[in-house]
Amino acid sequence: MDMTTVGEPGLLDTLQHEVAVFARRAEQTRLGGVGQVRNSMDRAAYLLLNRLDKEGPMGVKALAASMGIDSSTVTRQVAPLVDTGLVKRTSHPEDGRAVVLQLSPRGMSRLEEVRSSRRQLMSELTHDWAPQEREAFTALLTRFNTALSDRMSTPGMPTGDSQPAS
Repeated sequence: MDMTTVGEPGLLDTLQHEVAVFARRAEQTRLGGVGQVRNSMDRAAYLLLNRLDKEGPMGVKALAASMGIDSSTVTRQVAPLVDTGLVKRTSHPEDGRAVVLQLSPRGMSRLEEVRSSRRQLMSELTHDWAPQEREAFTALLTRFNTALSDRMSTPGMPTGDSQPAS
């Protein structure tokens, strides 16, 4: 479809359709990467491990708040990560009664393996893009995700707490 001739309503219709197609394809393929690592880590696990890597050890409530999801959702999603040794529970350094979650060495290794595989997939999907196109797409997708996140955090808007972390 030639989006330059459809006007604003047509452009927005095309945008919402392309976002829906992207969401479906991303879920179908899980954009999990390439090779043996492909689809080896679900989205919720990846996002939780990535957050713990970027922000360091934290409690369930802090992790939930930083991800914009409910604490019970984080608790449910973290349990298998603890069971498989990717995340460990430790005592809070300042309050020994409190528990913090942190990435285990095994979790860091798996996260890097999955990141590398996903990085390779992104490289393959955009191999014929100019560096400026990759940068522009990344900037616009980040902006779009931020706008979605901001909208979800607006009082009165559905939060999607019953859905997996995205």
